[in-house]
Parts: sequence; structure tokens; C-alpha cells
Amino acid sequence: MDGNWASGDWNIAHNPDAWELMFNETPDDNVGLEWEPCHQLVYLIDPIPQIRKWAHKFFHVHGKDATIRWEVIKEHGIFGKEKFVFMRTPGFGDTNWTDVISELRLAGYEGSIDIEGWHDPVYRDALEMTGQVRGLNYLKNCRGGEFVAMAS
Repeated sequence: MDGNWASGDWNIAHNPDAWELMFNETPDDNVGLEWEPCHQLVYLIDPIPQIRKWAHKFFHVHGKDATIRWEVIKEHGIFGKEKFVFMRTPGFGDTNWTDVISELRLAGYEGSIDIEGWHDPVYRDALEMTGQVRGLNYLKNCRGGEFVAMAS
């Protein structure tokens, strides 16, 4: 995933402008996105409007979050010497997962949210599984808790 848009050695499906181009050229129903709010936050994009517009093209959702360090952006910008964003496990970042899950459900998404690990700068190495379990429990809570079947 190194490189940038201009160099062409990068995932081209990284933002809504690219999605418009892709889906205009390949409107087939079997072409879609593996989406995660983390990538949107890295670009300082609000993920909720994306879900409302593009959820019908989400084939898979990653449970990966990000923490934006606004104080760094205000002092150094996004291309300065200080890191302005950290990839995080769900529950430790800035994403409102309750809203994300609600919007996905409203849009008809019935797939899973798979936690993508090994990125969190705090919950890594010996703490990786602690973070993963916390992320799983957090996402379960955001979806409404344990599933309760209605009596028939």
C-alpha cells in the first residue's frame, strides 16, 4: 500500500472520487469495495455520508479505526514531521461505530465486520489479543449487544 495516486502503485479505490470513476466504468453488480472507516479518517473524510451513498457496493467491512491527532495537524499539518493519525482497534479510535453499524443496517448491509488487527500502536505485541477481544466486545455493544431473538 505504499506509493500514491500519481505513481499508480497504490490501491486506486481509496476515496469516493475514485469510486465514481471505477463504478462508472465497471457498473457490474459483482464489482464492489472492501470498506473501512479507518481509511476514510486517514483522509479526514466523514464515513457516514459514504455509507449512505455507497453501502450497496460494500462487499466486506473491516473493523479498523483511527485516531486523528488534531493538535498535530494544527501545528504541523498532515505532511509535517509528526504523525497525525494512528490506526486503531475499534473502540480505541475516533469512529462512532454505533452510527456506522446503524447506517450499514439501514442500507441493508448484512455482512460481517471483521476486525483487522496488528495496526494499533498501543494494543500490539503482548497486548494484541487484549485489544482484539476489547474491539469485538465493543462492536457487539455498538450493534446493540447480544442478539435477542423475538418470540414467535
